[in-house]
Amino acid sequence: MKNILKNKINPLIITLLAAVIMFLAIAYTGSQMPKEEKTQAPTQNRNMDLSQSELKQASEEEQPVLSKVSVQLIKQGSYQAQVEGYGAATARFELDYTSEISGRVTWLAESFEVGRQVSKGDLLATLDDTTYQQAVSQAKSDLAVAELALLEEQREGEQARSQWQRSGLSGEPDSELVFRKPQLESAQASVENAKNSLMSAQRNLAFTKIRVPFDGVITARNIQPGAFINIGGAIASLFSTDRSDIEIPLSESQWANLPPQNGSLPLSATVYDTSTNNQWAAKVERVHQYLDTNTRQRSIVLTVKSPLDSDNKLFPGVFLKAKIKGKQLENIWELPASALSQQGEIWTVDTQGLLKKHQATTLFEQGNYIYVTPVVNSESVQVVVRPLSNFKVNTKVSPQLVAKEGA
Repeated sequence: MKNILKNKINPLIITLLAAVIMFLAIAYTGSQMPKEEKTQAPTQNRNMDLSQSELKQASEEEQPVLSKVSVQLIKQGSYQAQVEGYGAATARFELDYTSEISGRVTWLAESFEVGRQVSKGDLLATLDDTTYQQAVSQAKSDLAVAELALLEEQREGEQARSQWQRSGLSGEPDSELVFRKPQLESAQASVENAKNSLMSAQRNLAFTKIRVPFDGVITARNIQPGAFINIGGAIASLFSTDRSDIEIPLSESQWANLPPQNGSLPLSATVYDTSTNNQWAAKVERVHQYLDTNTRQRSIVLTVKSPLDSDNKLFPGVFLKAKIKGKQLENIWELPASALSQQGEIWTVDTQGLLKKHQATTLFEQGNYIYVTPVVNSESVQVVVRPLSNFKVNTKVSPQLVAKEGA
């Protein structure tokens, strides 16, 4: 009985304790709620103030920042055109020297070496002249015989005329043979032929001495001592040194920048070695009166006198850049070369700060500058110094004025 009573009391106690605990928990929770509400209210206000500040900052960040663009203030001016072109220096004469006669080489000059500079008339080599000396002697003998025959024929003609007159006959004979006129003409022709033969023999004898035909440089020697050379055989190759010619092809626009020629060519020029920057004064020698069938361009020819006489020698084959003084051009723009885009366009900034694009017509170039036809009809224009590939028309920018180089 006692155990049964004990088992009934324990669950009752546990239930009461649980109820008390739940009551205390509810009471505690109710007492804390007002404090939490008071605590949360200031926090919400602070969060609201922070959001407004961030919105204001974000709004300021959304304001567009204009790109800075370097520009130069360009005005129209007067400039002397300069025409530039390229060409290789060539000798005025280039000769493959061949023999006029045949013979064996008996002697060579010390100066007859490749690369040597020689003068007109210098003796380079001699050929065996025995045969040609004999030919001259024979020609002289033939001439003497012909001249003697002519004298005899002249005397016989005079005797025939004298006999005709003594015969008492009047007028002229029926045949020219009576006065021996055909025989006289034959004798005269024989004399002329003998003289020409002598001249030819003397000329061939002179060809046994091989001389330089003009001032030049030897580029090849084709004979050796003791070698036999035939008529037309190669002796040497050489080029002249009196002047160098530089042929410069020019386009129609470049020709338009040259002064009117009026039958004369008073133009001066300067040519530069593209590898060493050595330079030489040149003048315009002539112009071609035809178009090249391949390039469809017309050339102007410059000359440099005595190209090997200066310290800076100008050798044939050197590739040169030529600058020719042109005519004076009015009302054009001088721009830095960097202002021209890869597409051949110029960018400007108008009075409202907006980018504008224009197709350029380049008249000529000089140094780091280009000279173009104005693309805007205004007294002064802001031209972008270095346009970018991502530029777009009517984009608003902040132009930054920069000074001209060397100003």
